[in-house]
Amino acid sequence: MSRRRSSNDEENEDNDVTADFEVEQDDGNRRQIRHQYRELMQSMQQNREDMLSSRSNTLTDTLQAANDLFAEVSKPREAALDAQLLVLATNLGKEKANQLQADMTVFEPASFAEDLLTFMGINRLENPDSDSEDEGCAKGYLGADAWQKLGSEAENYFKRTPTFHLMLGSFKTDPPVVRQKTDRQKRTSKVAEKGAMPAQLKKMEESHQEATEKEVERILGFLQTYFREDPDTPISFFDFVVDPNSFARTVENLFHVSFIIRDGFARIKLDHDKLPVIEPIAQDSESQVDKDNQPRYQGVICLSHQDWREIVETFEITEPMIPPP
Repeated sequence: MSRRRSSNDEENEDNDVTADFEVEQDDGNRRQIRHQYRELMQSMQQNREDMLSSRSNTLTDTLQAANDLFAEVSKPREAALDAQLLVLATNLGKEKANQLQADMTVFEPASFAEDLLTFMGINRLENPDSDSEDEGCAKGYLGADAWQKLGSEAENYFKRTPTFHLMLGSFKTDPPVVRQKTDRQKRTSKVAEKGAMPAQLKKMEESHQEATEKEVERILGFLQTYFREDPDTPISFFDFVVDPNSFARTVENLFHVSFIIRDGFARIKLDHDKLPVIEPIAQDSESQVDKDNQPRYQGVICLSHQDWREIVETFEITEPMIPPP
């Protein structure tokens, strides 16, 4: 007994055949996509130097082809290949960017000079028969207006100071008003105080001057006494003024001895060891006239506490020649 096939069975068979055909077609398309991805990656590895060149757009073209191919990707397997190609392209792009940055920072003086001479209009064909070695390796001659042309071009790149202008017009130039001086009343008490102060200062100044004169005369007396006792032995300047027990007294002695030298009562000279010595000057009528007419020389002595200690130790000064007053 035969069984008739229904229309539903025939439709199911047709659907199965169509599904099998689509599956086979999809697998073939995916294999083609994977094959194209592998070809792109192989091309990037083989043409690595060309893609890293700054004058080539091969890397850009490869990325554009990968973008067009990615539009047909629908499965993870092909997407993984796309990610692998993108990583390879990223590394190449990084290396290319580093090379471009390094090339931008390099300054080539020879190339710059060549471009500069070309801009200034150098003529390398003029006087071709000259074989002089002083002209350099590259024979060429600049025109008369070459430097003027360069200066005119460089002038456009320098900043200029803007002109000064007033937003609200010019300022008024009226002269200032002269104020009249008013006489102030002077108080008698202030006048008395002002008059008393100079008198007090003057009295103090006179007392200090008298004390200085007395100390100068006292030190001059010691100098003359030491010289009369042994006129053939020069008196060391450091032995005479340095007080080994007091740095302040040493400074005071230097101060007072300077007046003796200034007024011409003593003089300082160097001995055979190039060390300073001091000796009094005889005060007679002739020397008095010469003293008034002779030129005066002044000098500044710098003496620190350390210098004073070293002088005392070097010259072995144990007792002062000028006793304290």
